[in-house]
Order: sequence, then structure tokens, then C-alpha cells
Amino acid sequence: MFRGIFIALGAVAIQRFSWVFYVFGAFLVCTAVKLARDTGRDAHVENAVVRFARNQLHTTDHWDGLKLYLKDGSKRLMTPVFLVILALGGADLIFALDSIPAIYGLTREPYLVLAANVFALMGLRQLYFLLGGLLKRLVYLSQGLAIILFFIGMKLVLHALRGNELPFINGGEHVNVPEIPTLLSLAVIVVTLVVTAVASLVMSRVVDTD
Repeated sequence: MFRGIFIALGAVAIQRFSWVFYVFGAFLVCTAVKLARDTGRDAHVENAVVRFARNQLHTTDHWDGLKLYLKDGSKRLMTPVFLVILALGGADLIFALDSIPAIYGLTREPYLVLAANVFALMGLRQLYFLLGGLLKRLVYLSQGLAIILFFIGMKLVLHALRGNELPFINGGEHVNVPEIPTLLSLAVIVVTLVVTAVASLVMSRVVDTD
């Protein structure tokens, strides 16, 4: 539901404000730089949403099946199941902030953006266990994703420059910069993913051999 809301808001913003591509592009470039720098660091960090819930709500570490809360007199204590749901929802929103601007870098059709997100989520759900095992071997996945996000972010910035209307950039006039075709964008994404996967599997095999 939140992804649908983000997609709709993105579509409205694109139609009304040409400068929104600057925002999308800058966000993806910053995300790419952060993703590349965070490689190799400990990713086990407590979810900010869960931390907020622990501080503001009454919680318990006691599990009672799939119940979201337990009654302790007049109080309702939120169980770890409730915290898990918050963590998953918060993570999905964070991923949506990256993926939706990225896909708008390939197409401006809201229907295609929504359909791509739906099919991606359906596919990831079915491939969950396979992907869970592969993630340990895809050691260069962060670098590959950083390259893709940086490329799409720069494409969005170039698109914003071509339709520039901001007065403090080139006097509010359009900037003559090259356009990156959609087919080229798809080719860069596919090649980057293939190279990342092959390099990761080769490195994993070398490490296992040693």
C-alpha cells in the first residue's frame, strides 16, 4: 500500500515539477555513495522503527504464538511478533525510497512502475530461500548495486538538466546534455549484475578453496 502511495506521489510530482528529478537523482547518488562506503561494515543494526517502539510502547520479550500483544493487568505489552512486523514494514519503506526513484529513471509511466514493483515483490517472495543462500556468496553485491544506483541517479540529473527551469541553474534555461536511452540503461544494469554475480561467485570459490 505504501509503495502504491509513493508511486502515485512520484507520478504527480513528476508531472507538476520538473525539478523533482534533481531530488530523485541526488538521492540515488547519495545512496550509492553510502552503499559503497558501508561495504564490509557490520550490517546488524537495530531497526530505528523498532528502537522507537521499544522506547515509546510497552513491550515484552515473551513470545505467545503469533499474538501481537499480551495483557498484563490494564497494560498491553507488545510481543516480539509486533516488533518483527514493524521492522519488516520499516525496511520495506526504506527500500521503496530507493527503488521507486530508480525505476522512474527508466520509465515515467506509473502503471509500469507499479506493475514492476508488484512482480518484483512476488518474485522475491518465491525466491526467498534461494536468495538467502546466494546472498552469502554475492560478496560484491553492494558494489554492483552502488554502480547501478549511481548510474540511474546521474541519468535522472541529466534528464532534469535537459528540462531545467530553475533560475539559478543556467539562468533557468535548458542545458544541452546528452540523453541516455532506455535500452542503454537496461544494458548497463544487466551487465553490472552479471559481472557482479560472476565476480562474487569466483571470489567465493577461491575463498572456499583456500
